[in-house]
Amino acid sequence: MKANETNLLKFLQGSKQFIIPIYQRKYSWDIKQCEQLWQDIERVALNEDIKAHFIGSVVYVERGIYNVSAVPQLLVIDGQQRLTTLSLMLLALHNSLRERSESISGGITSKKLKNYYLVNSDEEGELYHRLILTKSDKETLMALIEDRIPQEVAVNVQRNYEYFVGKIQSMKMSMDDLYQGLSKLIMVDIALDRENDNPQLIFESLNSTGLDLSQADLIRNYLLMGLEPKVQEDLYNRYWLPIEKRFGNLSDAKVFDRFMRDYLTVKTERIPNIRNIYQDFKEYIMQHDDLDISDILKDMHLYSNYYSNIVFLQEPNPNLNEALKNIDALKVDVSHPFLLQVYKDYDEKILSETDFLTVLRLVESYVFRRAICGVPTNSLNKTFVTLIKEINKDLYVESLEVALVQKTSYRRFPDDAEFMRELQVKDVYNFRNRNYLLRRLENSGRKEIIDIDAYTIEHIMPQNEDLSDDWQKELGENWKALHENLLHTIGNLTLTRYNSELSDKPFSYKKTVEGGFNDSPLRLNRSVARQTVWNKQSIEKRANVLVEKARTIWFYPNVTEEMKNIILDTKKKSPKSGYTLESYEHMNGATRDLYEELRKRIENIDSSVRVEYTKLYIAFKSITNFADIIPQKGKLRISLNLPYNEINDPMQRCRDVTNIGRWGNGDVEVSLKIVDELPYIITLIQQAFDYQMEK
Repeated sequence: MKANETNLLKFLQGSKQFIIPIYQRKYSWDIKQCEQLWQDIERVALNEDIKAHFIGSVVYVERGIYNVSAVPQLLVIDGQQRLTTLSLMLLALHNSLRERSESISGGITSKKLKNYYLVNSDEEGELYHRLILTKSDKETLMALIEDRIPQEVAVNVQRNYEYFVGKIQSMKMSMDDLYQGLSKLIMVDIALDRENDNPQLIFESLNSTGLDLSQADLIRNYLLMGLEPKVQEDLYNRYWLPIEKRFGNLSDAKVFDRFMRDYLTVKTERIPNIRNIYQDFKEYIMQHDDLDISDILKDMHLYSNYYSNIVFLQEPNPNLNEALKNIDALKVDVSHPFLLQVYKDYDEKILSETDFLTVLRLVESYVFRRAICGVPTNSLNKTFVTLIKEINKDLYVESLEVALVQKTSYRRFPDDAEFMRELQVKDVYNFRNRNYLLRRLENSGRKEIIDIDAYTIEHIMPQNEDLSDDWQKELGENWKALHENLLHTIGNLTLTRYNSELSDKPFSYKKTVEGGFNDSPLRLNRSVARQTVWNKQSIEKRANVLVEKARTIWFYPNVTEEMKNIILDTKKKSPKSGYTLESYEHMNGATRDLYEELRKRIENIDSSVRVEYTKLYIAFKSITNFADIIPQKGKLRISLNLPYNEINDPMQRCRDVTNIGRWGNGDVEVSLKIVDELPYIITLIQQAFDYQMEK
C-alpha cells in the first residue's frame, strides 16, 4: 500500500482513468451531502486563514488488475461518492465558464478545466472519460460531459449536477473564489498492490465520511471484490444483478436485509440480528471455505427467487399464490425461513403441488388459530426455524401435521374446541386480522372472488351506546348487557357498501331497504337475511354458523394414532451415525429403564426435539445440542449446554465443568440415578433447551 496526502486537483490531473467496479453500489449521494460539500468549499474559499480542507480518501488498485492500456485504469475501492460529486461540481463550473466566456485567474479556461480534470483529451471512446461509473450511472455522466441528452437518466447524477449548476448561478462568491476553494481540498491517495494488499480488509477498515454502506453493498463487495474483472462482470450479471432487480434495484435496502436474514437462518439454523447481517454472512462464508463464490451467488440467486415469490406474491401458480397471499395477510414474516426450505423441496420435485398447497394451508391455520386464541407469538420464530427438521420427506405432510399437533403450551396448535370457543366470543372488530378473517369467510369456496376492500364493516346491532327504542325492544330487557358483550363479536359483524344508509336503523329496515341484507350478494349476509329478529339467539346462531365454517377453513390436522406412532418411531432412529442404544456399554438393566423414562420426558419438551446417537454420547437437540447423555454404570451423566452461571439449581445438583475436558456439550453436568429424581432433572434440562432456543 502507498498512501500520500495530496491536493485533490493535482490528484485528478494527468492521463488516467478511474473505474468504479461493477460490484460497487451506484452513485447514491443526495442533495443533503452535496449541500454539505458546497458549504465546506464555500467556507474555505472565503476564509484566507484556512489553508486546506480534508475530504477523505480515495482507494484504488494500482497494478495487477487492469488490462494493458495507453491510459492507466485504476479500480476505485473506496471514495467513489466524493470523486463523482466533485467531478459533477467541476463539470458545472466548466459549463458555467463556457456559457459566460470567462476564465479563472491563471489562465484556466473552460476547455483547460475539462481537459485537466474530466477527460483524457487525446483519447477516444471510453478512454476519453476520466471517470467511468457503474452501469446505471455511466451513460448519464458521459452524456453530461459530451454535452448530449443521455439515453437513460441516472436520477442522482443528473439532479446533483443541476444542483451545482444552480448554486454557481446564484452564488455570491466569484468563479475565482470557487476554484480557490476547490484548490484547498486535500485528500489521501491510497494505491494498493493487489499482490500484497487485501482490498476487502482495507475497505472495511476505512471510515467513510459519506453515506453508510448498506448490508447489500458490503455483501456484494465482499463476494466480488477479490475476483478478476471478467469474473466479476460475469457473476454480477448472471446472479447479483437479477437479485437486485428482483428486490427493486435495492431501492429499499431493508428488503434485501430481510432476505439475507432469512437466507442465513436457513443456512445456519439460527436467526441472525438483522443489524449484523454482513458480519454473520462473512462468518458463514468463512465456515464454508470449500464453496466457490459462484456457488454461493448461484444459491443466493435461487433462494431470492423463492423469496420474491413468497414475499412479493409472484408465484405463477394461482392456487399457490393465493395460499401465499393468505399467509402474507397474517404478517407472519417469521415463517419465511421455513417456507423457503419447503419451496426448495417443491422446486426440486420432492414435494408435489398438492402437498405444497397443504403445507401452506397448515402454516396459515397454525398461525391464525393461535392469533384467535391469543397464544403469545414470541416463540414463533424459533418454532419455524426448527420445523423443517421435524419433517420426514418421505411422509412430508403427515410428519408436519404430527409435529404441529405434538406442540404444547405456548407452541401449541389450538384444537377445534379451543378455536371455536375463542372465535365465538372474540372482539373481532378490534382484531388486527379482522379484514383477513372476513375475506376468507366470504370467499372460501368461491370462484368469483369478492374484493372486500370495497366494503365497510357493518355492526348489525349498532355501535351506538344510546340504542333506539326499536333496538332496545328487539334485544329484550337485558339489551345493555347483550350490547356490551356481543357488539364486536363475529355473530354481529358483516360487510356492506350501504353503511351510511343502514346506520342505526331498526333491523327490519336494514333487511328490506334497497342494498340491505335481503338484497346483498354477499354470502356473509345470507344467514342475516334469514332472520326475522335480531337478538341474542340470532347473534349466537349466526356465530355458530360462521365458527363452524371457520373450523373447516383453518383446519386442524386429522392425525391418527397409527400415523403418529409411525412418524415418532421413524424420528427415534439415528441411521446416519450407525450407532444404537446397544452401542453403549452400560445401557442395560436399570440404566436402560431409567434412560427410557428420561427420553420420553425430554422429547415431550418440544416436538422439535430429536435424538442422535454418537460414539461418545446420546445427543438431544433441536437447533443444536441442549442435553447430552453418557450412560455409566448405575447412572446417567448429563451434560447441559449452557453456561454454569445461567443454571437455576436450588438443590445444588449441578457441577461446573467449564474448561474441564468432558464428553458432551456445555458447562453444566448433573447425574441421574433413580426415577424419583426425574422431575427435578427435567427442570434443569428445560433450562438448557430454553437457553439454546433463545440464543
